[in-house]
Amino acid sequence: MHSRHPQFDKMHEETVQPQDAGDAENTVEQQLADALARLEQQREAMLRIAADAENARKRAQTEASTAQKYALERFAESLLPALDSLEAAVKTGDLSGVELTQRQLQGALEKSHVREVAPIPGERFDPHRHQAMAAVEADAEPNTIVATMQKGYLLHDRVLRPALVTVAKPKHENRGSRVENAPGNPISDTDLD
Repeated sequence: MHSRHPQFDKMHEETVQPQDAGDAENTVEQQLADALARLEQQREAMLRIAADAENARKRAQTEASTAQKYALERFAESLLPALDSLEAAVKTGDLSGVELTQRQLQGALEKSHVREVAPIPGERFDPHRHQAMAAVEADAEPNTIVATMQKGYLLHDRVLRPALVTVAKPKHENRGSRVENAPGNPISDTDLD
């Protein structure tokens, strides 16, 4: 029959010798020195990473500033031949050089992704690309362009300058009944003479 209690007769007893107090202090001091050394290494690594990040930020800032400063360099270079042609045409008085200059300017603009906005009569008025300078009664459908006063320009899809246009408004048979043309209305266009 086995007893439920552990048997101690087979166990070996080891003697534990107390360490000297000096050895314990050496070990604690050594551990503290090792921990401080690791801490210093980590602090130096962190400072290097912070310095690298700051250098990268400064470099990116300098590159962005340079890119912004010289962004128009290629565009300006493409305009110089047109300027040369215009100066030569003015000096000689030969107006045929002006046509060459116009073509050179258009080519330079196209290379830089600048496109004309030149609406044709009958085209629908687009307030994002056109600016209505006047609304006139016309046989055309209301809110369509009657005439273009000045071309506009786009840079890629952004409007640099809207096209200045005249827009059609519906004809009214009984003009006197409209509030706009009522007597005493300060914005009435009937008494402009």
